[in-house]
Amino acid sequence: MREKLARLEPWTPLPLRVALGIVMVAHGSQKLFGLFDGHGFMATAGFLAKMGFVPGPFWAALVVFAEFGGGLLLLLGLLTRFAAATILIDMLVALFKVHLKSGFFLSNHGIEYVFVLGLIALSLVFSGGGALSLDNLFGRKEPLLDDQT
Repeated sequence: MREKLARLEPWTPLPLRVALGIVMVAHGSQKLFGLFDGHGFMATAGFLAKMGFVPGPFWAALVVFAEFGGGLLLLLGLLTRFAAATILIDMLVALFKVHLKSGFFLSNHGIEYVFVLGLIALSLVFSGGGALSLDNLFGRKEPLLDDQT
């Protein structure tokens, strides 16, 4: 049984990549295009400026890059570790600057959701894209640590 499960190991990043990719593309679409009841780019920039991220449009562009761009990259399995790292940073900022003051649970706008998304992103930083990814197709192994040590 252990050997059968070990053969599936290269596929384990796939459901994490797809789930996080879809969620992040949707969130990025809210901030970039105003879709899915979002407020669009300029409102996102204004929100970030009010939180002290000045200039707002610069920081909004980074957030959109991390969420929308990172989500697309995850769905493709392209530059997976880089994309996951940008999302992880985005989630850490959201956790500490927006949600921490509201406690843990999502029902109170707490950290629960961004905590889980951040941990999924961290998992993908460690694992890379897996077997079904463009990284794998192009031979990008993206070593996390030097294998020589």
